[in-house]
Amino acid sequence: MSSWREELGAWGVLMEDTLSTPWCMGLERRVEAAYRGDKTVYPPREDLFTALRLTPPEQVRCVILGQDPYPGAGQAHGLAFSVRPGVAVPRSLRNIYKEMETDLGIPPAETGSLIPWAEQGVLLLNDALTVYAGEANSHKGWGWERFTAALLKKLQDQSKPIAFILWGGNAGKKGDQAGILESPFPRLVIKSAHPSPLSARRGFFGSKPFSRVNQFLVENGEEAIRWELG
Repeated sequence: MSSWREELGAWGVLMEDTLSTPWCMGLERRVEAAYRGDKTVYPPREDLFTALRLTPPEQVRCVILGQDPYPGAGQAHGLAFSVRPGVAVPRSLRNIYKEMETDLGIPPAETGSLIPWAEQGVLLLNDALTVYAGEANSHKGWGWERFTAALLKKLQDQSKPIAFILWGGNAGKKGDQAGILESPFPRLVIKSAHPSPLSARRGFFGSKPFSRVNQFLVENGEEAIRWELG
């Protein structure tokens, strides 16, 4: 039986059928073995499910999908694009802040912690939830991709409006794989280039995702998200 079920709280109840499958139990064994192994794994074990703990399924109003955790020391803490308070803001996140300033007039934050977003119902989900230190994308193919696709599918039954921000080709494909537009309930999907310095000028800048999400939420009877980070 999966030991993740209880740890995942409401998500564990929702995903009980997935957690009991042979492939998911195999993923769990491999991940837990990696944490016990000789190589450092990020985020720290206690932060593995931070995104799901801070944003339970009934509170999800927006999903921002990343690729995998930051592989640098002291950065990843379980939220896509976010770093711990006091850690230098990564370049991709600096570009996110630049777009937010253009879109909403919000000056770039000094902090890189996106916890206030998560607490408002923004699910900051990476496609893979773990990575080896210094080895970006090193846990690709372990089964995380199936896990997060199954998780996104569970949101189809949520009757509240949900917006999806998919930055980059991988995130766009993930959205298609998860069938996020198959829900009968209000959905918004925003696809653009990734905020990485390598691609931000190819369609990320000027995409205005933050105002578009808030307009969608308000039009469907929900409160706007407070994107300011203080």
